[in-house]
Amino acid sequence: MIQLNYYIACAVALYIIGMYCLASKRNMIKLVMGLEILVNAAHLSFIAFSAYRSIGYIDPLGHSIVIMSIGFAGCVTALALTIVTYAYKHYKTLDVRKLRRLRW
Repeated sequence: MIQLNYYIACAVALYIIGMYCLASKRNMIKLVMGLEILVNAAHLSFIAFSAYRSIGYIDPLGHSIVIMSIGFAGCVTALALTIVTYAYKHYKTLDVRKLRRLRW
């Protein structure tokens, strides 16, 4: 069985990649992908902690919460991609900095 440290290291790596995407990318689709990577890092750490709560016991509450969160994250991603699609149709750009200038 894989140790908890490996799962946490993978979750931290995913978290760092997601934060890098949010901090450095200007494309709206890449920002949505960065958010999804952050959500997946949270899911991985939540599942790992629920599986290693006690030896020989896997907490089903952690899995059920993550399954519900995956459903909500899918809905949020679909909504975000819909907003991205409408922004591209209307403004012909996905650059966040250009879209911020259009506000004024």
